[in-house]
Amino acid sequence: MIPAESTEMTSGNGADRSVCVIGLGYVGLPIAVRAVERGYSVSGVDLDERKISLINEGKSPIEDKTLSEELPKFPFEATADPTVISNADIILICVPTPVDDLYNPDLGPVRGAVSMIAKHARKGSLVVLESTVNPGVSEEVISPMLTEAGFSVGTDIHLAHCPERINPGDAKWSVKNIPRVVGSTSAEGLDRAVAFYGSIVDGEIRPMKSIREAEAVKIVENSFRDINIAFVNELAKSFDQLGIDVKDVIQGAATKPFSFMPHFPSCGVGGHCIPVDPYYLIERAKQSGFDHRFLKLAREINNSMPSYTVELLQDTLNELEKPLKGTRIGVLGLAYKPNIDDLRESPAEDVIHELRRHGAVVTTFDPHVPRLSDVSSLDELLDRSDALVLATAHKEFLDEITPQRLADAGITAFVDGQNAFDRDAMRAAGIAYKGIGR
Repeated sequence: MIPAESTEMTSGNGADRSVCVIGLGYVGLPIAVRAVERGYSVSGVDLDERKISLINEGKSPIEDKTLSEELPKFPFEATADPTVISNADIILICVPTPVDDLYNPDLGPVRGAVSMIAKHARKGSLVVLESTVNPGVSEEVISPMLTEAGFSVGTDIHLAHCPERINPGDAKWSVKNIPRVVGSTSAEGLDRAVAFYGSIVDGEIRPMKSIREAEAVKIVENSFRDINIAFVNELAKSFDQLGIDVKDVIQGAATKPFSFMPHFPSCGVGGHCIPVDPYYLIERAKQSGFDHRFLKLAREINNSMPSYTVELLQDTLNELEKPLKGTRIGVLGLAYKPNIDDLRESPAEDVIHELRRHGAVVTTFDPHVPRLSDVSSLDELLDRSDALVLATAHKEFLDEITPQRLADAGITAFVDGQNAFDRDAMRAAGIAYKGIGR
């Protein structure tokens, strides 16, 4: 373990003083700002001209209080011109690693970033992949591309992997203090990567024995969460049939001070990590002849939750002798988690799709994503709705929605996809309330 740095500013191992970040999204932008804060000369490359313009104006393109405050204080040059890569000692790849419609891993953004590096990097550079990938990508995809460009990986260019750890909207844990793991294809690359991250992260930096181990760490982290969420989502379906409140049961189980970690069911799993990363391991293991049945089943269960949420609404409306088809349904929230504007893999999209597929008249509102909302206020949403689905538990909803307000607005049914509201209070107000497993 490498202990946290206590100094205000350190620049790597003394030789590495310039950084280029490729991909200025939820991962790359905070790291770029942090590197500037710690004394590095930083440039950033992105393909989104709007994002580039905002960053160069000192405005964060991401809804994040810390970034909005710190970007003007620690500015850097953002550009679409990849030639700035040639000025960097350290090059960070922070691009998306999505899956396609059939859940096949898409390494196109990573390959595109490496192609830029292969054309413009100078000898002696350290290339660090932060994007989440399956074990083997650094050695089987990135290293051959650099070799083909004329570099000797491990000699005149070094390759490392430090899987990103970012939790958008988290006031406690950020790129400044979340511990990191690092792996490399060479001893020098490992030393330099550990020194760099030790200089910008106020947390432990753990060197891994190989770059493949470092790649596996992030996949394991998110697969662990996916499996546990799938477990409680399946419990929610079961307990709904048994008349047991799954939220109460989980909270009861959480009183055990050891060997239990509470996870809670919901209308679906969102974000760029949990619903994506397991597929990278599933596919890579399949190529090696191993079938990850457990991971595939977890993904199947979690992918089913938006449809299950709509089924709950349909059943609730049926009890009121109302059809889902033609009924005005308000969807509260579009982002994948509370109090941010991040739409990546949001289950709200699937909930909306399923509602419309069943013929419902859907109206959406998200105070954090006004550009994609159908209405501009909660009042307007309530005026245009007969029933509601809570997809995202934004603070605004928790603060402003009361059972009486919904009753006064004529809302007859409410499916709480995040189990965020008081079930008994809703029902006492005459609203047909359903949670996920309660």
